[in-house]
Amino acid sequence: MSAFHYQPSKWVPFADLATIERCRRITRAEIDTHPNPDFRIRVVADADVEMIWVTDMFRRIQSAAQAGQNLVMILPNPCPTYRHVARLINACGVDCSRLHLFAMDEYADQDGRIAPSTWAAGFTYAMNKFFVSQIKPELRPPARQVIGFTDQNVDHYSKLIADAGGADVCYSGPGWTGHLAFIEPDAPEFDGPLAEWKTFGARRVTLSPFTLAQNSLHGSFGMSGDLAAVPPRAATIGPADVIAARHRFEAAAITVQGTQSSWQRLTARLCYHGPVTPRLPSSILQELRTDVYVSESIAADIRIDHSKGY
Repeated sequence: MSAFHYQPSKWVPFADLATIERCRRITRAEIDTHPNPDFRIRVVADADVEMIWVTDMFRRIQSAAQAGQNLVMILPNPCPTYRHVARLINACGVDCSRLHLFAMDEYADQDGRIAPSTWAAGFTYAMNKFFVSQIKPELRPPARQVIGFTDQNVDHYSKLIADAGGADVCYSGPGWTGHLAFIEPDAPEFDGPLAEWKTFGARRVTLSPFTLAQNSLHGSFGMSGDLAAVPPRAATIGPADVIAARHRFEAAAITVQGTQSSWQRLTARLCYHGPVTPRLPSSILQELRTDVYVSESIAADIRIDHSKGY
């Protein structure tokens, strides 16, 4: 068979071929081994990832309530999952009056105007619909403690988190580009060497074309590859907010509607075993105390299969 060598497209944000090839070869048996003992990778059954996430959230909420302490959470958008947390809160009568919730990111238009909390495809809308509104009124956190990005608060969003006591936990999962939240590797708003990049807080950002493609498969956009349906910009927390959190919970478990097809299989390997670099934003977690849950589908060995088409 003839060899055919080529460089990745100029659009590929991380293009170190030696690292990519090394990470492609990381097996299921090797993926949970890491030199930093505080970066704890566990491979679990696909069906277990959601329940582990729910359990972690509920445990923290219940423990803080029982201790009479504030709890500050930075939340992404696995929206249906949050209904299960709300059910547990209701069933156990957990008082959430000291719970503070911050949306991790939100969409914005071409001019940077942030989507309102009433927009049905938005992340703040989903956090309220699938989580906060599902909690019994007498148990819910006050509305002032449920915060999403707005045009008025984006420039001091990081300070709002700090003023609430700082994030106790930041939940996340790597995007196709390796982004954490909407911290994109090729966004001009996050341009800078690693040491400076780590100091960047919340801001508006330009979304990667790969993120538009990834999110065009979301249910909120019709699951149809409708690139024009996904807004071109966003607001997001920054690396400094992730670093400042007292704990981090990362999950890599996304497949295409339960199939074995997943862009996350390589992305997770790059972020968890590649270099720590702004070109792979989620890689910053390697240096921090983080619990990482990788599903069996994502941990599965990467193999060529010519019998499969699209």
